[in-house]
Amino acid sequence: MTGSPHHVDDVMTHSVVAVGRAAPFKDIVRLMEQWQVSALPVLEGEGRVVGVVSEADLLSKEEFRDTDPDRYTQRQRLSDLAKAGAMTAEELMSAPAVTVRPGSTLAQAARIMARLGIKRLPVVDGEGMLEGVVSRADLLKVFLRPDNDIADEVRRDVVDILFQAPAEPVHVMVTEGVVTLTGKVPDAALIPVAVRLARAVEGVVDVDCHLSGSEMG
Repeated sequence: MTGSPHHVDDVMTHSVVAVGRAAPFKDIVRLMEQWQVSALPVLEGEGRVVGVVSEADLLSKEEFRDTDPDRYTQRQRLSDLAKAGAMTAEELMSAPAVTVRPGSTLAQAARIMARLGIKRLPVVDGEGMLEGVVSRADLLKVFLRPDNDIADEVRRDVVDILFQAPAEPVHVMVTEGVVTLTGKVPDAALIPVAVRLARAVEGVVDVDCHLSGSEMG
């Protein structure tokens, strides 16, 4: 088929730093600084993900360091106030962890991150065991695909399938991830389909369509 990185396991980071439930606050901060990450999976047993500690979880301690919150704040932010006094990963972590499977599509992972406003997702198998981590930066790797790879995939998986007998050759050109389609095709109704499928190819930034229909005698 194709070398296109369609799934999380194509782009995820396999070597992951994680902590156990009992990891102290300062150790968590040191690991985040050392590895330049914004969140750490929390593991138990042989590597099952039970939660995630993020920078936001840690910042509660600083936010409430020298304040005496009023009763309204106490009611509205019970969780944050509890984390302000937390000393270990188990007390700090958000649980259950939001995770993704290795076979999930990049679009699925991106939607989860966007909806929840998170930067990194632990990647787990069917038993909840940690296999890697996927970040926003990992998802953007698809846009580093060479233009000729993208063009080959569009020709093979879009043009050759939809337009098997074009009135004139359908040309595919890709420049900086932008796909340009030109030519005449027998069924103009398929042109929007071609645009949609080409746009769905990993690494495509946009589609500039100059296809036109022609009556077949």
